Amino acid sequence: MQSRIANPSLYPQGEKSYRWAYNNMPTLVRVIEKLSDKKPLKGKCIAACLHVTKETSVLIMGLKKLGSEVYLAAANPLSTQDDIAAYLASQGVNVFAWRGESINEYFDCIRTILRAKPEVVMDDGSDAHVTLHEEFSNLNVIGGTEETTTGVIRLKALEKAQRLRYPVIAVNNAYTKFLFDNRYGTGQSTFDGILRATSLLIAGKKVVVCGYGWVGKGIAMRARGLGAIVIVCEVDPLKALEARMDGFEVKPLMEAAEEGDIFITATGQTKVIRMEHIERMKNGVILANAGHFDVEIDVANLKKFAENKGEVRKYVEEYVLKNGKRVYLIGQGRIANLVAAEGHPPEVMSLSFSNQLMSVVYLVENEGKLENRVYNVPIDIDREVAQITLEAMGINIDRLTEEQIEYAQSWVV
Repeated sequence: MQSRIANPSLYPQGEKSYRWAYNNMPTLVRVIEKLSDKKPLKGKCIAACLHVTKETSVLIMGLKKLGSEVYLAAANPLSTQDDIAAYLASQGVNVFAWRGESINEYFDCIRTILRAKPEVVMDDGSDAHVTLHEEFSNLNVIGGTEETTTGVIRLKALEKAQRLRYPVIAVNNAYTKFLFDNRYGTGQSTFDGILRATSLLIAGKKVVVCGYGWVGKGIAMRARGLGAIVIVCEVDPLKALEARMDGFEVKPLMEAAEEGDIFITATGQTKVIRMEHIERMKNGVILANAGHFDVEIDVANLKKFAENKGEVRKYVEEYVLKNGKRVYLIGQGRIANLVAAEGHPPEVMSLSFSNQLMSVVYLVENEGKLENRVYNVPIDIDREVAQITLEAMGINIDRLTEEQIEYAQSWVV
């Protein structure tokens, strides 16, 4: 076993954090227990590029329990919880992650887990998948999974270019993932990050949400619940119309720039908030990003045009522009809920990681039977995750009668 982490002595706290997550992730725990006797991943090497959090530790320990050897790197230079990295390393996981990695160190850790010649690659953002395609042409991979919207977009681009070398399951597209993780998870955890970083009141402020996909919907919903006046900015007319029908103001970002107190990007696009927007914003405006990559806010030009820059609170940087206006950036423009907080609640990640785990088992069991393309999570897995979650919550639901099943399959009324 080999690892490169910040501080091995942090493992006792990491174990406590693992136990806390374990006790609050009943769906994932039940899935692991259900599969543990069969050891479906016995002898398999898995490379996981994921946020190294307490929730992830439950998934990683589950992969080990099912028989695999795991190599773990972080999916973001600032998202690693060092106590969790220490705990996983103490349990025989090959961990290459620490909080505050440089970009070079970040990609070096990804290359390290790929040098282990994994048969399955689990990713969050597709940096590992893309690095493998660009630099590791000799690897024989059974398949992979992808957790994020951004990562799925990159993989579909590889597929379109006919360069995708193995089948990948888009875990992000499972209903039990995007509905709960993207909407409820990111909606809550983004504000957790903003509140921890700023300690400011949300009620009464104008919150501008850039993007009204599932993440944007969750953020807008939670902002309204906290008493904010919410403005949505969109480029898709269907999503813009939906936002309006959901009761939110909808307008171009250039107009919203003059009104907003807090701006949150959730688009998966590059340079959404640019200097022409920032120059129109109020003094003291707060900028935060909820997208996977740190490209949605044009931080490079913000640095270039600022006269002064400094950290005023942990995870809050103040930029003073030439006209004296102050702009506050959370978490360097990286994903706020993981930089300034702890990411999604364990109950939410319990569903997402159940999809991850069952998708990995599905790939291994169907080795050689799948084409090199991006697949959605099989509907049977999605429904099973939902059913197990309901059972864990003590909820029973109705079932169709035989007559109703027959009726649904007939053209006769």
